[in-house]
Amino acid sequence: MTWISVAALYFVLWWLVLFAALPFGLRTQDEDGEVTLGTVSSAPKGPHVLRAFVRTTIISALILGAFYLVTRGFGFGIDDIPMIIPDFKNEVTSSTWQGLPVNC
Repeated sequence: MTWISVAALYFVLWWLVLFAALPFGLRTQDEDGEVTLGTVSSAPKGPHVLRAFVRTTIISALILGAFYLVTRGFGFGIDDIPMIIPDFKNEVTSSTWQGLPVNC
């Protein structure tokens, strides 16, 4: 994987994690009991975007590191996903199971 692919993957992953992690740690004005005139009570209490960006950067780096470990360290790829889950249909080799016919 080239560094451009890693950067593109990190960029997409960062935005996905941002929108998933944005509501965490958010305090509304209603929860603090200090509603500013002209705003809704569910508006955020104060700015928390910088904390969300830092949290998103760390989580995205951990996910990308885990992905790199799985693909480079263990040798798995996208083509190996069907091989991870065992195929249980071919496990039964006899034609009957407890006297009942098995249709495989």
